[in-house]
This record gives sequence, C-alpha cells and structure tokens, in this order.
Amino acid sequence: MTNDLVSDMLTRIRNACLARHNFARVRYSKVNLSILKVLQGEGYIKNFEIEEEEKTVKIFLKYKGWWIKKPLFSTIRRISKPGQRVFCGYKNFQKLIDVLKYQQGTAIISTSSGIMNHKKATQLKKGGEIICYIG
Repeated sequence: MTNDLVSDMLTRIRNACLARHNFARVRYSKVNLSILKVLQGEGYIKNFEIEEEEKTVKIFLKYKGWWIKKPLFSTIRRISKPGQRVFCGYKNFQKLIDVLKYQQGTAIISTSSGIMNHKKATQLKKGGEIICYIG
C-alpha cells in the first residue's frame, strides 16, 4: 500500500506500457480520475472505466503501430511529491520544465480551476502545483 496514489498510478501506467499490456488497474481517487481525463484528452490513453466493486479504475493503454507496440510517451515523471511540493506561475512553466521550451510533452497542473494541462493553464493565466510531466 502506498500513500501517494498519483505516483502509484503513474508507475503502474509506465510499467504496463513497458510490458506492452492492454490495460492497467489503479486505485480509485478523484485526483487520479481528473489526471486520467487530461491524459485521455491529450491522446496518451484510449479510455478508462471505473470498477465500483473493487474500487479501482481500469485504464486502456494506447500504442503506436499495430504489429510492434510502442508507447506514445518516452517519459512519465512525477514533479511535485508529497515531501516537496512544486508550485509555479503560468509564465514560468517552461523555465521550470526544460523540455516544454521545445513544445514537446505535456505537464499536468493542479490549479484553482481544477486539474488541466499546461497549455490550458497558460491560456487561462492560472498557475498552480505541477503534478507530473509526460513526454
């Protein structure tokens, strides 16, 4: 059992993609669901469904190619951790995460308006806690 459900979810997704599984199961939480909605909107996962009996979420993964499965992302990294929170204003996203300067990948931000990707947060001029980076 882990206390950090977001890190656990990201690790399970990463491990399932590297093992080329079709789906991964993670524990249910509202934060995990909102992060999964952002990942689905960005096209990193196919779909997800809530299994209420077991209190889990089943995530259907997406790959490049039909013969040789390659994950759509090369890195998935937790930025803000329970021991060290990382907050940033909307102007400084690209300074804090170097890869965003080259328009590669997506940062997931927790703002006062909810959890969203860094592009939408910049558009709405909202800063917040940088949860993770996917690239």
